[in-house]
Amino acid sequence: MIRTQIQLTEAPAARVKASAAKKGVSMAEVIRQAVDSSISRSKDTDPGARFERARRIAGRFRSGAADISTRHDDHLAGSFAS
Repeated sequence: MIRTQIQLTEAPAARVKASAAKKGVSMAEVIRQAVDSSISRSKDTDPGARFERARRIAGRFRSGAADISTRHDDHLAGSFAS
């Protein structure tokens, strides 16, 4: 493991400390997990990779509604209202 030093303002430091206490781990572990999570999410920023991922899942889900392509806005509005 490589040792490094960071500086946090008071509010984020307090949140990291509270999260560490809640999870029963060190503040360093909370920060390592946050960095890993952030880097994992940033891997999908390539538009080609995101398009390919979307293409692979297209058509895998069925709603039972026959008018999704023409009334998608209505269906989405109904879903978000619930």
